[in-house]
Amino acid sequence: MIEQLLNLLNIEIVKVILAAVIMVAVTLLHVAYLTYAERKIIARMQQRLGPNRVGPRGLLQPFADMLKLIFKEDVIPKAVDKPTFWVAPFISLVCAGAGVALIPIWKNFVLSNINVGLLFILALSGLGSYGILLAGWSSNSRYALLGGLREGAQVISYEIAMSLALLSVVLMAGSFNLGDIVNAQLNSPFKIYLIPQIIGFFVFMISAVAECNRTPFDLPEAEQELVAGYFTEYSGMRFALFYLAEYAGMIVMSALAVTCFLGGWAGPFDIPYIPFFWFFLKFYFILFCYIWIRATLPRYRYDQVMGLGWKILIPLGLANVFLTAIFKLIF
Repeated sequence: MIEQLLNLLNIEIVKVILAAVIMVAVTLLHVAYLTYAERKIIARMQQRLGPNRVGPRGLLQPFADMLKLIFKEDVIPKAVDKPTFWVAPFISLVCAGAGVALIPIWKNFVLSNINVGLLFILALSGLGSYGILLAGWSSNSRYALLGGLREGAQVISYEIAMSLALLSVVLMAGSFNLGDIVNAQLNSPFKIYLIPQIIGFFVFMISAVAECNRTPFDLPEAEQELVAGYFTEYSGMRFALFYLAEYAGMIVMSALAVTCFLGGWAGPFDIPYIPFFWFFLKFYFILFCYIWIRATLPRYRYDQVMGLGWKILIPLGLANVFLTAIFKLIF
């Protein structure tokens, strides 16, 4: 009996490890080709060709970039705090990418189905900012320190607004479980929360762009002002890890927007043999919007970014929570 239990336990452990490896591989593949898609889309918007030399139509460019960064020299300045300097990129990457495990892409198809999945993703998002803060502090560089401080202020501002937008979704669904949130949308009159929660979706999307340090909220990097901000002193693969963290954050935030506001895996009709079609269609559209925004809008000044967060988005998020609570109380 004990041997049978141990065998079953070992089988379950192998399944979990295998699922985790597949999830990591798929996420990294998406990150790699998201960089390629961004370069090609922005190039077309600017009437250029983009990457087109490595492989057919440049499709092998992400792997060429990866190999180049792996074999580049990893220069570490003398004055840095080495342990913190080494670990900071890994903190950002792990916290940015771990949220993928909680996203249900189809019914019960989710790696980790926990009851407080939404809170866990928000916690990971907050912890990820520590990687940037530590990188800025440990680099012993004025540019890097300013970038880290900007990241800290930006996270405090926009995570409040994002949390308020998602709190309205939790009020409507009655659960922090992401699968339950999707099922609650399917049982609602509009089948998605985008329509009754249009204010919340607006606040969430702007906050998600700021959370990922994307244009027009890329103040922690700000090449024209801070060289490269918090990773000015980084090189080689550690430099690449911060880029990977940024794109992994985009993937998690896009998947979260699809799950909480756009009905998750559900669509107007079922497509046989392609169960994930509607989820990925919405998911890729949100990612395209990230790229579209970068190609269109200039960077805000720092005071404008702070003003937008504290004077507009947070009051809008609070108003939306109160309206949602009143609606739930009445109906």
